[in-house]
Amino acid sequence: MEYIQNKGYPLLYSKEHHIRTGCGSVSVIVYGDHDKPALITYPDLALNYMSCFQGLIFCPEAASLLLHNFCIYHISPPGHELLQLGAAAICPDDPVPSAEDLADQIIEVLNYFGLGAMMCMGVTAGAYILSLFAIKYRERVLGLILVSPLCKAPSWKEWIFNKVMSNLLYFYGVCGLLKECLLQRYFSKEVRGNAEVPESKIVQACRKLLDERKGMNVLRFLHAINQRPDITEGLKRLKCRTLIFVGDSSPFHSEALYMTSKLDRRYSALVEVQACGSMVTEEQPHAMVIPMEYFLMGYGLFRPCFLSHSPRSPFTPSCISPQLLSPESMGLKLKPIKTRLSL
Repeated sequence: MEYIQNKGYPLLYSKEHHIRTGCGSVSVIVYGDHDKPALITYPDLALNYMSCFQGLIFCPEAASLLLHNFCIYHISPPGHELLQLGAAAICPDDPVPSAEDLADQIIEVLNYFGLGAMMCMGVTAGAYILSLFAIKYRERVLGLILVSPLCKAPSWKEWIFNKVMSNLLYFYGVCGLLKECLLQRYFSKEVRGNAEVPESKIVQACRKLLDERKGMNVLRFLHAINQRPDITEGLKRLKCRTLIFVGDSSPFHSEALYMTSKLDRRYSALVEVQACGSMVTEEQPHAMVIPMEYFLMGYGLFRPCFLSHSPRSPFTPSCISPQLLSPESMGLKLKPIKTRLSL
């Protein structure tokens, strides 16, 4: 059991659960009050919640919004769990799950905890798994918060890049070159550094956490994502609200724009974050707070009053634009915006 403390927010504890599913064991870290609505998270390739969502969860404004309203269930892809610290690789004889198998694992997790409909938050590969889940089990999803999401089958460029990473993982494990490929996938060049500017602390921390990954475990998840089917047609059937974030330096920027164009405009919004890579949750978590606050207002969810006087997010219900609460958008109408970061 682990305890977390956010500034201005009560002490909360987390507990890790290992759940047997039809496609193997899956690790789930649970934060918060089980009586609150559920928020499910799913990370990107080779990551877990600690390396993918910690920046957002430990951002005081975001913590007050999310932990006040939700019990958070962090699902890790098989073999990516936090408490492994060098855990053994998955047995090679175990069947390699497909993207659809990973989506089906989520319904088993929900049933294990006795959860009904919930909110979903995923990053890139994790965003794809949750989108696929939302298409298959529409009645179990209240809304989607997607960061640099995927929805099409891999392009030739992505497929070849993934095959290069697959070969590196198979022959060399999580080697230095493989980590550089992954960091390029996650972060913008502004924080990755160069010969003159050192890489940022978030990149250093991510690099260290990647050392814990077992190459064959990452390879299995990569294989599932590289064989993913196109889910564009299924997006047209989604009626849950969807909020999409993408960094303008993300290699998946065009994919996020494409996905936004295929969603019902009445229930979706796009936020482009400037000078940011794919992992907005770690690189610029503050850029997510205000859009998420508006998004959750459509569900009647607000930040607690004692934490609502931040200079970054001074919103109160009295200053909400009437347009954002119009019936046309079921209580939400976010227009595409760009946020700026002074470098």
